Amino acid sequence: MHLHSFTVCGFRSLKDVQHIPVSTPTILAGQNDGGKSAVLAALAFLVGNEQLAEDDRTYELAETAGGEAAAPCSRCASTWIEGLFTLDAWEQEEFGLPENLRVRRSAAIGKASVLECWAPLPDDERLRDPSQLSLAEVRAAAKELLPELTSIKRPDIEPALRKYGLAHASTSAWVPAPKGLERRLPRLLPFDGKATDPDGAVKTALMGRYQTHMADATLQGHLQTIESDIKARLQSDAKSMCEHIRTRCDDLTEVFVEPEVSFSHGLRGAPLRISRAKGEAVSLGSSGLGSSRRISLAIWEWNSQLLSTEEFGDIGASTGSDTEEESAPPPVQTIVIYDEPDTHLDYGHQRKIMQLVRDQGALPHVNVIVATHSMNLIDGVDIADVVHLRLEDGRTVIERLGADTHGAIDAHLGQIATAVGLRNSVLLHERCFLAVEGDTEQRVIPVLFRLSEGLSLQSAGIALWACFNNEGALHLARYLVEHGRSVMLMVDADSRNLPKGLFKDARLQQFFGDSVADHVRFVGEPDAFNELEELFPDDLWAAVANDVWPKQAPWTAADFTAHRPGKKFSKEVLNMLREKSPAGPSGKPDMMYELVSALTSPDQVPAQLREIFGQLRKLATG
Repeated sequence: MHLHSFTVCGFRSLKDVQHIPVSTPTILAGQNDGGKSAVLAALAFLVGNEQLAEDDRTYELAETAGGEAAAPCSRCASTWIEGLFTLDAWEQEEFGLPENLRVRRSAAIGKASVLECWAPLPDDERLRDPSQLSLAEVRAAAKELLPELTSIKRPDIEPALRKYGLAHASTSAWVPAPKGLERRLPRLLPFDGKATDPDGAVKTALMGRYQTHMADATLQGHLQTIESDIKARLQSDAKSMCEHIRTRCDDLTEVFVEPEVSFSHGLRGAPLRISRAKGEAVSLGSSGLGSSRRISLAIWEWNSQLLSTEEFGDIGASTGSDTEEESAPPPVQTIVIYDEPDTHLDYGHQRKIMQLVRDQGALPHVNVIVATHSMNLIDGVDIADVVHLRLEDGRTVIERLGADTHGAIDAHLGQIATAVGLRNSVLLHERCFLAVEGDTEQRVIPVLFRLSEGLSLQSAGIALWACFNNEGALHLARYLVEHGRSVMLMVDADSRNLPKGLFKDARLQQFFGDSVADHVRFVGEPDAFNELEELFPDDLWAAVANDVWPKQAPWTAADFTAHRPGKKFSKEVLNMLREKSPAGPSGKPDMMYELVSALTSPDQVPAQLREIFGQLRKLATG
């Protein structure tokens, strides 16, 4: 079963939080006490061993007459966490369930938690949860509905009755999940970076390995036989106990106990001891925080290697037959959880953490969730995989941005920085600013920079903003320069001739004094070009035009060369493309975006732009 996202209702501050993605990785970011730990605990309740305590239930808030939230009055009556799963072929065949399945774990007040799936509801009420039937009732139902079934063992009868019930259902509803389905839930490997606890990391890593060994087809048969034998003996004991209860409590009509036996949780601990000299072993508690941090990271890296090994099937020697291997279920999904993994780590080790997360997330059967305050980790993933948690009236809400525009990314990071306690002035101090003229540059510079430098502007610590030839942009730039920020204005050479005279040398000196050359770069100079569009060669223009804006006769480099002597190359090329191609661009920003999107190698980025980008990198890291 592969979990794609989950929704939480009534768990701590998560009153109604929907569609939290489980990605490669998912980053949980936000203010302290914003709900990151609650999200991880809710996930553990859904697929792990987390038990629901009374304090985990969300308080219901009554409303005043004016519609304002009042003090909490009581805990919510029901808590549930629902996941959207994909079942593999083996699971679909084994449980008779569809490929895409909703599964939830819920707990009402005073009742034990139950695992349910949204599935066909058997018309025969007995088959809606065969686990609640006595052995005699199970056998009676099988005799009536499945006369061809010869086995009288409950492990054989119950799955057969479930399949029969699913095949004879006229509606769907939340129904109890088959017992075997719970074993196919993803396994969690949680690593806590805040506690600096190598012993806990060792246990988590080895527990993952333990579960892998327990799932080995060559051992399963023996383990299941032992489990069945022990369960049969316990059932006999339970039957005797139930009969005794009935003799003492004659008001009871039925007493039933179904013992559960499992060897899946057998690793109680694995204390780690180290020594710095032969024979002088000491516990980690005596070795200092520096050693603990480095050892924890090493354990996480080792666990990553194990996950990779499992992906390629090398999980130990196998002596089973081909038939056994073919019938064995595939490995379950593994969700690795890092809770503030970069706590107490220097920048170099933080980069190792990010690479570790990337390597693990690249494995098909592994997903990673990282709860962090680190802007380095937040910047290192796709913005759609960042879940920003914040509190509103004491309840957690999530914000996610899937937009891939530069402006949306910048705004989102600003929200995150505020939520984790970074003041705007601090955020500005850590950035290099690149100001460009308008829409065209704002769209194409991020693309050109990524191609030239191999990373995004955000990852390089550079904020892009368009000044739209506005004098206010120069005032802002001067303010940033006066306060020690790194700023560069990149404008076309022909902007010197704008009617306002905004970019004439005398005007620029009013803002930057003698350091104009340090903060303003004119695109085109000293190569006798006038604007950004002229930096790209005519054969490139022709190649892109034939792909994107075709006309009856192919475009040639000469078509574009003819406009070089003109007053405004970009305007004349735009008009030509519109007139001669039915698919001509709607405007200059679209025209330039299509052009730069066709570039495939850094050396296609004009040399002057590469030089400017290199200078920006130095400013951002200086």
